[in-house]
Amino acid sequence: MRFSFKVTKVCKQSGARIGELTTPHGAIETPVFMPVGTLAAVKALSPEELKAAGAQIVLANAYHLYMRPGHELVARAGGLHKFMAWDRPVLTDSGGFQVFSLASLRKIDDAGVQFNSHLDGSAHFITPEKAIEIQNALGADIVMAFDECSEYGADHSVAETAARRTLKWLDICVKEQKNSAQMLFPIVQGNVYKDLRLLSLKESAARAGTGLAIGGLSVGEPKEIMYETLDAMRPHMPENKARYLMGVGSPDCVIEGVARGIDMFDCVLPTRIARNGTALTWRGKLVIRNNEYAEDFRPIDEACGCYACKNFTRAYIRHLVNVNEIMGGRLLSLHNISFLIELTGKIKEAIRGDGLLDFAREHGNIY
Repeated sequence: MRFSFKVTKVCKQSGARIGELTTPHGAIETPVFMPVGTLAAVKALSPEELKAAGAQIVLANAYHLYMRPGHELVARAGGLHKFMAWDRPVLTDSGGFQVFSLASLRKIDDAGVQFNSHLDGSAHFITPEKAIEIQNALGADIVMAFDECSEYGADHSVAETAARRTLKWLDICVKEQKNSAQMLFPIVQGNVYKDLRLLSLKESAARAGTGLAIGGLSVGEPKEIMYETLDAMRPHMPENKARYLMGVGSPDCVIEGVARGIDMFDCVLPTRIARNGTALTWRGKLVIRNNEYAEDFRPIDEACGCYACKNFTRAYIRHLVNVNEIMGGRLLSLHNISFLIELTGKIKEAIRGDGLLDFAREHGNIY
């Protein structure tokens, strides 16, 4: 079987899971944090560095790769795995989030989305069929259904229209996705309305194969509301499918998400804040560009064993960041990715020991 998911351990204290998601390019032990390589590269990091950090799977963005260099070119190169020299699993977003994030540049109806390129203003029309075509050409192991994400604060009728449209598009995506080497994940929408979330979850789960995604959270709502939404969905989530919470990567949210039964996470956060001179540590965020670290000759995080922490000091990395030396952002990116992967490793240890809630009480408040 090319794709499968099985739960291998359930925490007696919390109900959180450890699982194994099998793909054509290898098995993934969950919970897992997935580094984001929007344009077929995790910013500033090589595949070898990602592997050394323990990355099991990376993401790429179908919309952005459609715009540059073009999905047909990636297909001619042999697909994303060969194009980016990554022989482990790859997941591609469908471009649906750009329906949300590029709202000022698009028009949407039941047929699809009319985009104006964020690069040159040129017009593009992406349909569910086109989203699958793009992802088929890119060749990712896991592909996402095309969806519409309603913004936080939208009224119930707007959120319902988006959720039902997402289900209509899902049916088209299921029909179009014919590549047995790829697994399609539906995306659950419904904003923060529990009735819509449960409707979308029920219908999406019925169409899901190995896993499904939860979209439309971590888009501006308070964290407490995100957690309440996940709590409402949790009793209804299928036990035998991987659960992917899209766009979530803050350490506290990862811990709280796993405690609510989530298996997979992704976010641009670790590399984005790294480029701005900020590190994730077991004591919270460390803004290393600040003057207080000018003569601090300790590693970024004394509890971390990544390459950056083994070899360089806060003072040195601060110097690099403040003189705009690219190495500073590289080292912080490597550390932040390593930190989140180490975090999921410690979460698994806590699950195996039936103590995830204890772990959450100890570490969940540092952010």
